[in-house]
Amino acid sequence: MITNKALEDYSREDLIEILDANVDAIILVDTTLNRYRAVVRRNFFEDFIDETGNYHELIEKLWFHLGDSNEEITDDYKAFVSYYGKYKGKYSRRLRLFSKGSDVPHYIQMNVYPIKDTDKYIYAMDELGDSEYLEENMTDRKLNTMQNTYLFSMFVDLIKDTTSSICVTEVSDEIVNSDITYSQWRSMTVHMISKEEQAHFLGLTDPEFLKQYLKRGQTTSMDCRMKNLEGVYIWVKLIFSRAQTKSEDDFRFVFMVQDINNSYKDLMSALKKYEELAQKDSLTGLLNRRSMETEIRNSIDVYKKGGNQVSLIMLDLDHFKVVNDTYGHVVGDKTLKAFAGILQDSVEGKNATVGRWGGEEFVIDLTGISRDYVYAFSENLRKKVEDYTFEDAGHLTCSIGISHLNSDDSFEAVFNRMDDAMYSSKESGRNRVTEL
Repeated sequence: MITNKALEDYSREDLIEILDANVDAIILVDTTLNRYRAVVRRNFFEDFIDETGNYHELIEKLWFHLGDSNEEITDDYKAFVSYYGKYKGKYSRRLRLFSKGSDVPHYIQMNVYPIKDTDKYIYAMDELGDSEYLEENMTDRKLNTMQNTYLFSMFVDLIKDTTSSICVTEVSDEIVNSDITYSQWRSMTVHMISKEEQAHFLGLTDPEFLKQYLKRGQTTSMDCRMKNLEGVYIWVKLIFSRAQTKSEDDFRFVFMVQDINNSYKDLMSALKKYEELAQKDSLTGLLNRRSMETEIRNSIDVYKKGGNQVSLIMLDLDHFKVVNDTYGHVVGDKTLKAFAGILQDSVEGKNATVGRWGGEEFVIDLTGISRDYVYAFSENLRKKVEDYTFEDAGHLTCSIGISHLNSDDSFEAVFNRMDDAMYSSKESGRNRVTEL
């Protein structure tokens, strides 16, 4: 039994135990066998889902029924069941389910987690709470969200070139009437869009484009920066939705501007964070092997298109295994981080990239520097390492190999020469620079 602890006292095992005790249903699915097994069934799910069964029948039970009741859909539509229930990634959905013989809905939050490199999934489902309260609460929240996030809305008739039912929520929740035409609104609004995205805005809002490509009931949108009433550019989503009418010649649309500024910034920040995590070595903060290889290949491509000379340097700490064996891996990691710091400082102000290739091996990509200077730079770097006092590990040396890109070289050719040069330094006694 998990007791109430301070945040820092909870272990991963504690959290897994808490989740296991609180999730209402956990189901393992094998789509290849078309089978499922319920690992956990509590409360509503105890009677609603069998312990094992046919996966297609489970999918049918979860969402192939009329939305406001447990009445089943016609058999013709059940033919689609087999096309559901396969996911390319994580998936989340809110369900409205009914116990047998009951007309009171249960609101369920369903999350699906694919098991990597298999055709299996984990379903985790929870009942959200009292249905009547939840339904009312969800409606209120939806209305509040509409008011808070939708800055502007209006109705557009492209044939008549008119606008109506305009609402600017930054000013008032009241709908206002205006005699501004759609053409006028469009020509004025484009100036509120950031210059980089004005052409996209004009293309999206072009009446002929909307008529030709947006079918009845369809929606299109774009994210862009737009001035708010205070003159500040914020991220918004522009949404055009064509009315679901009977006539193909009816070109009426709802247009809305949604404030996505905070969520967009959060998304961009998260993407930047994960981009950096994916590109960098977790220990040293330098580029990892995959990213370093990409940088080298890019340098080669630029050179072959008439760009600057490219030189590659590989460095390997001598007798590093002795450091790990003598002082332990904690000291070994500190030593590698310090070594990486020396390399990073050495390329400051130069057209260079440095990365960890693996273990105690590091690579530097130098462009636009003469071959003579590259050798002198490498000798100077070798001496810096030799003179440096590593915390706990003391004095260490490194072996260095250099190669220069020739016009007919592939990545593999120039890289292998660098690698051979470094190993030549090793075999010649270490703590030296070899150029091939």
